[in-house]
Amino acid sequence: MIQNLKSFDRRDSALVLAHILFAFFALLLGGVAGVMQGLVRGGMLALPMGIGYYQLLTAHGVLMALIFTTYFIIGFLYAGVARTLGGHLLPIARNLGWLGFGLMTLGTSIATVEILLNRATVLYTFYAPLKASPAFYIALVFVVVGSWMSGFGIFINYRYWKRTHRGETTPLFTFMAVVTMLMWVIATLGVAIEVLFQLIPWSLGWVDTVNVVLSRTLFWYFGHPLVYFWLLPAYMCWYVVIPKVIGGKLFSDALARLSFIMFLLFSIPVGFHHQLMEPGISNVWKFVQVVLTFMVVIPSLMTAFSLFASFEMHGRSVGAKGLFGWLKKLPWKDVRFFAPFMGMLVFIPAGAGGLINASHELNAIIHNTLWVTGHFHLTVATSVALTFFGITYWLIPAMLGREMTPLMHRMGIIQTIVWLVGMFFMSGAMHTVGLFGSPRRTAFTTYQDSPDALGWMPYHVAMAVGGTILFIGVVMMIINVVMLLSAPKGETEFPIAEASEAAEKAPAIFERWGVWVGVVVVLILVAYSVPVMDIISNASVGSKGFKTW
Repeated sequence: MIQNLKSFDRRDSALVLAHILFAFFALLLGGVAGVMQGLVRGGMLALPMGIGYYQLLTAHGVLMALIFTTYFIIGFLYAGVARTLGGHLLPIARNLGWLGFGLMTLGTSIATVEILLNRATVLYTFYAPLKASPAFYIALVFVVVGSWMSGFGIFINYRYWKRTHRGETTPLFTFMAVVTMLMWVIATLGVAIEVLFQLIPWSLGWVDTVNVVLSRTLFWYFGHPLVYFWLLPAYMCWYVVIPKVIGGKLFSDALARLSFIMFLLFSIPVGFHHQLMEPGISNVWKFVQVVLTFMVVIPSLMTAFSLFASFEMHGRSVGAKGLFGWLKKLPWKDVRFFAPFMGMLVFIPAGAGGLINASHELNAIIHNTLWVTGHFHLTVATSVALTFFGITYWLIPAMLGREMTPLMHRMGIIQTIVWLVGMFFMSGAMHTVGLFGSPRRTAFTTYQDSPDALGWMPYHVAMAVGGTILFIGVVMMIINVVMLLSAPKGETEFPIAEASEAAEKAPAIFERWGVWVGVVVVLILVAYSVPVMDIISNASVGSKGFKTW
């Protein structure tokens, strides 16, 4: 049973707030790079002082897609684990959290400096054969190892609770946190192998060439689970937090756990669907991983069903009539609900776009176009970001013993609307012009005034306008965070929903981690062992490093 705690241990609050505030610092820096990038792409800005477009692209992607999300997620998970497992973290878990924070911050600082010095302009990933400085790749090792330390802290806290609460079902939030970090640790093994055994020796000059196909395969082994590392904490909010915020109950605890187990199983062995257009990989293995990719649709639909069932159950319980009368009973003026709910709605077209990206035939049409960039901004930059913003509005006050004022709710709702408007222009233009063939990963150009390229320009301008509005949304969010830090003293609960009385109990097998990890390993071996051996045994001469900036 979850204790009715009014306040957090100050030592735990400090750890959580350190992660959350650093996340928003990274968001601000990444937002500056992003708005400048959009203005350049729209032909509205010439960069000063020798700053390069791709330099901005790398900074924007690393700071917003990797650093903002990872710091926020770890802070959120630590807060929820402390809340649901007795009210405070174990000292060893807290110490591992600080160790992880320190390592990640050191790595982030080094990587950011390398990007700003134009020694790591390798797109938002680290995509061979573009070659960065050794310091950049070593910095990424610190970030990954730091995240592992934080994950181990969560695992240790969970194992201690299980030993002292034998026979009890783990609180849903902690169960989901364990699944999320377990998936992260398994997925980052691929990128750790790539960086340690390929990219660092290559960047140091110990080897002359790199196997590009193997490098990208190892990256995308990690790259697609990364998407679910962003999404699962948002799903945790949707499943566990939002029903409590609206005054209702979770539709089904067991269904929520099953959906997370399915995400664990099917989110990792699917990286080839990002490489459908690359040579060197058999179409048979691409097909296998496309099938596994589409399996992820099942838990996504389960999530949608559960969420809207929770909304309707609550609405009916307070007198809603008619088919959609329950919509009127939702707390639309509460930003803790409004921002994540908007993220849920946006995820509907975002998910549909993902199905297009994963289809071999349709991917051939949109693969190297701005359609993909637009999809990416709908998922992580809208569904995930808005949900994280919604979490922030109650998480910071809960950590500090403060409470939001009506003005803060209004400011949060305005910020959410600004974000949605900006994304409508930017992502909408990206999707549309992508269908017309406008490529991604390119700076502003009219291709010698080609009629097709000139026809793309109004959409590029719309993208720049949308990006500017989004930057205003970033600044508004930073202002809102500062306001939350100085909110009036009071009590803000950490909202954890209880399951409906009619819901079935979760089967014990859901926490047989040896079973699920074993299934994941089998699926990974099936999906990757033969093609990776083929890539290694039939390797080409390899590629030297390229520096195109």
